[in-house]
Amino acid sequence: MKIRRILLYAVLIAGAFIMLAPFLWMIITAFKLPEEILALPPVILPSKLNFKNFADVFSAVPFGRYFFNSLFVTLVSTLLQVSTAALAGYAFARFEFKGKKVLFLLFLGTMMIPVEVTLIPNYIFLMNLGWLDTYFALIIPWAVNVFAIFLMRQFFLTLPTELFEQAQIDGCSHWQILWKIVFPVAKPVFISAGIFSMIGSWNAFLWPLIMTNSEHMRTLPVGLAYFTFEFASRYHLMMAAALLATLPVVIVYFFAQKYFVEGISTTGLK
Repeated sequence: MKIRRILLYAVLIAGAFIMLAPFLWMIITAFKLPEEILALPPVILPSKLNFKNFADVFSAVPFGRYFFNSLFVTLVSTLLQVSTAALAGYAFARFEFKGKKVLFLLFLGTMMIPVEVTLIPNYIFLMNLGWLDTYFALIIPWAVNVFAIFLMRQFFLTLPTELFEQAQIDGCSHWQILWKIVFPVAKPVFISAGIFSMIGSWNAFLWPLIMTNSEHMRTLPVGLAYFTFEFASRYHLMMAAALLATLPVVIVYFFAQKYFVEGISTTGLK
């Protein structure tokens, strides 16, 4: 039994190392001197921490603008997605109306449609609205997230019906129930939905690539793609830029992982 457990831990540790190896290589390379990147024999650890790489990233391209665009689009999109998901999830969980199940199945069905299928119609629609190369094109089409609605609905179904009935007897409106009663106990689910939305928006590449055509509207993934093309041989700058783009997501998940795990686990208790 002990041998089996040791082998299991060994396999898990090896798998974790394989997954972390590219990330560790990115961090180490981001702090290396240019001459240490392709040195022979290979230099594993930098002789000193070279923070100049990060300053060079901002001087080589408008990296600050890319970062601001991604941050602004991510924050607004996440706020809209969580808000609309809470309202829709509450309606699907607690309201009774004709065709509710069919409508919810249609909502779930949209998750099976690849983004690439609707890309051209959406592009033409936004072009007719005059929204191309604007924040409206990057935010408004992603104001609703079906998976977040599903997550919210599943959690609201786990709450006892008596809780809502008692609140209505006390004279609470649906908005008051959602804000004063549901939100305090549903905080982990809100954070989980927010993390999913944030990661999707922060890492989005294809949509911003198609919907923007000027440098001042590029987001980080698109900016990194151009950066990689222009500085393909300067690995220290590429890794420094990639590290700066990765840090916000890692930091947010590090502080919110407790609520994230709790939110995912509680949505399946019904």
